[in-house]
Amino acid sequence: MTGGGTDALRGRTVVVTGGARGLGAATARAAAAAGARVLVTDVLEDEGRAVAGELGDHARFVRHDVTSEDDWRAVVDLAERTCGGVHGLVNNAGISGGSHALEEQTAEAFRRVVDIDLTGVFLGLRTVVPAMRAGGGGSVVNVSSAAGLTGLARTAGYGAAKWGVRGLTKIAAVELAADRIRVNSVHPGMIHTPMTAHLGIPGGDGGYP
Repeated sequence: MTGGGTDALRGRTVVVTGGARGLGAATARAAAAAGARVLVTDVLEDEGRAVAGELGDHARFVRHDVTSEDDWRAVVDLAERTCGGVHGLVNNAGISGGSHALEEQTAEAFRRVVDIDLTGVFLGLRTVVPAMRAGGGGSVVNVSSAAGLTGLARTAGYGAAKWGVRGLTKIAAVELAADRIRVNSVHPGMIHTPMTAHLGIPGGDGGYP
């Protein structure tokens, strides 16, 4: 993914995880508007198909659990068979895990957030690298959070995972630079999405994505 005008991504294929709603859906729309072929992936099938349908011939939906290595391989295989490869990946899929004091969050809940929000990013990176390398390079954007830049109370699992995404991004960027694969993270602040609507603040809805 590059900057530029309407056709900046013409001829490129971009995978957007968690693309059924919120930031993922907005990213899928932006990529399609820039000319990309978009694979919208999510476990939310109805919403994901609706987003892909809205984008018409520019997109298709794939059911995808980011914690599953088999699902990741299936997504990349599909992109290679039908779209000429993978040129961009937006690792957006994630869950908030709710708002709990550290001692109130169960180990099970902590592990679930980290598995989806961090291990899912790792699996995505590991799976797309061979395809991007074979295609001469590519770009990965990992969606972290402002919670990955500072200590945010009541986000033990989420904050730890997003800090992990930030660190993993830096490691991948160093390792993959010679293969012309760019890896960056973004750190959104308070944004109202379906995932965060329950974290309403006075005067409006919002939460860390």
